[in-house]
Amino acid sequence: MFLISLPALQRNTRLLRQVKEAAGCQLVLALKGFSCWKTFPYFREDLDGCCASGLWEARLAHETFGKHVITYSPAYDEKEIAELLEFTDHLDFNSLSQWYRFRDQIMQHPRFIDGKVLCGLRINPQCSTGETALYDPCVAGSRLGITADQLQGADLTGLSGLHFHTLCEQNSDDLETTLAAVDEKFGHLLRSNQFTYLNMGGGHWITKPFYDRDRLIRLVQATRERYQVDVWLEPGEAIAIHTGVLRATVMDVFESAGHRLAILDISATAHMPDVLEMPYRPDVFLVDATIPSNSNQQPAVTIEGETYHLAGDAGESPHTYRLGGPTCLAGDVTGDFSFPRELRIGDVLVFDDMAHYTMVKTTMFNGVPHPAIALQHEDGRIETLREFRYEDFRDRLC
Repeated sequence: MFLISLPALQRNTRLLRQVKEAAGCQLVLALKGFSCWKTFPYFREDLDGCCASGLWEARLAHETFGKHVITYSPAYDEKEIAELLEFTDHLDFNSLSQWYRFRDQIMQHPRFIDGKVLCGLRINPQCSTGETALYDPCVAGSRLGITADQLQGADLTGLSGLHFHTLCEQNSDDLETTLAAVDEKFGHLLRSNQFTYLNMGGGHWITKPFYDRDRLIRLVQATRERYQVDVWLEPGEAIAIHTGVLRATVMDVFESAGHRLAILDISATAHMPDVLEMPYRPDVFLVDATIPSNSNQQPAVTIEGETYHLAGDAGESPHTYRLGGPTCLAGDVTGDFSFPRELRIGDVLVFDDMAHYTMVKTTMFNGVPHPAIALQHEDGRIETLREFRYEDFRDRLC
């Protein structure tokens, strides 16, 4: 079960609201990171809308959030453009060829003529600040964004915004570095009267305790003053980080080649793909109220009557297990974790921080049952938002 904490979600969005109001910018939810739309009514007032990575996310934003919609995709087709023009507020393009292809169609549309839809370009400042190449849009040969040399002498008629997204789980010092590169390569455009907005994308870890929010506020304020533009931020992870868990049950325990293994009813490849892609190692807890406290063991915490014991690294606690999923993929492994006692069939393990970039990426590979999605309210009540059935798996491919 994916269990989302409503109080934790609202704590994040209230903090984001404080930051955006202090900075004088607009801040939207990136649906690519969190799109559990049944939670939107609980924090809609804190944010300015949503950003989408294509038509379907944009429709979801329009139909369920009901505020500003920003749409960016590496490529569109004619039907997508025609539909997006009916409701999106910002329509950003990845290349000049895409913009030129659709420019006449867009500029003749009544909503564009009335100023209800603004168009922009995603730029590539060629400034890498992250550590994981898979998530770096500034690598050589990147398919994301237009470099400064590609804009030299280009006809930019009809455009009013620039958009960059170069960060991933980073602090505001990396944003400061990126903004310097943006100013060097694109500052002359932003200082012109043509451009009215700058979208700084996502990847800002604003709700992390160590994040320097004061510096972010200063950077946004300085950017607004320098270019006289509206500034937009698109966090996804910062909205849903530390708000949800994935509860799993041990299905089998056995040994192989000197390793003890535990097979769970949830899968890394199907339900936690960033564990393999990032790669990312989540915190794991064993739920057991009978284990006595011991200073030599990992810390335990009691929440809503359940006691959670934090698993350690391999060998850190007495009993180490390799946690694997129920699929046929040999590499469907979350990692090696150690526990204060031996694991048993029926034990409950809780994987922390599983609200962002999990539910949006899950699959039904191998026909493994998809975890239910539930919401925990402030009074502790658990509301099941969605349970998946065999028919959901069967009907996906027909």
